[in-house]
Amino acid sequence: MTTGWAKIAAGDVTPNRRRGGDLRTLLSPATVESTSGFMGVLTLDGGESVSEHYHPYSEEFVYLARGHLIIRLDGHPVPVSAGEAVFIPKNMRHRLENDGEYPALVVFHLGPLAPRPELGHVDTEPYPEPAGDAR
Repeated sequence: MTTGWAKIAAGDVTPNRRRGGDLRTLLSPATVESTSGFMGVLTLDGGESVSEHYHPYSEEFVYLARGHLIIRLDGHPVPVSAGEAVFIPKNMRHRLENDGEYPALVVFHLGPLAPRPELGHVDTEPYPEPAGDAR
């Protein structure tokens, strides 16, 4: 841990694939002792999605650095292209879908923090099955 600043590479963070895609939380209370929020990156391959959820304590800021997405906000599809940003208010259900064939790269930030990490994210649909699952 550094004092006052931190630098973390996405390649040094273990991906979280539980809700879909390759999500890496870079700057957070766990990694840099942040107190106001956290940020990270998400890579979604063509056809992948992140299951619907909402954040009861945090606003989410999403910037699409590469690719194309559909972000469903309370069920309404919002097309997003590279170079565009979307603000997602507290308690708004959202789902990210890559409807293209090329990977999409998303940068996200959430704040303020929930009082406890387990209260920060509420799932509203089952997680996607991993690719290659024969069920």
